[in-house]
Amino acid sequence: MQTYTRRLQVLFPSALADRLQVLARERRTSIADLIRTAVEQVYFPDRPVAVTPLDAVQKLAAMDLPVADWQQMETESTTGGCNETQGLC
Repeated sequence: MQTYTRRLQVLFPSALADRLQVLARERRTSIADLIRTAVEQVYFPDRPVAVTPLDAVQKLAAMDLPVADWQQMETESTTGGCNETQGLC
C-alpha cells in the first residue's frame, strides 16, 4: 500500500462535493482516491495509474480462466498440480 506524505486542501462547491461523495460510496473508495486517480489520468496520462486492490479483483474477474470446483482446486493447489493417478507429475 502506498504511503501518503503530503496533505493538500481543496475546496469544492457543495453540489460537487456531494456528487463526489456519492460516487466514492458507489465505488467503495474515498473521495481522496477519486481525486488522486483523476489527477493522474488527466495530468499524467503517460504514467501508469496505481492499481488498487479492487482494480486487481475486477481484472481477475474479467478474465475467462478455467475454474474447477473448490475441492479439485484445493487438491491441485496443495499437491502442486501433481496427480499420479492421471500421470500428471
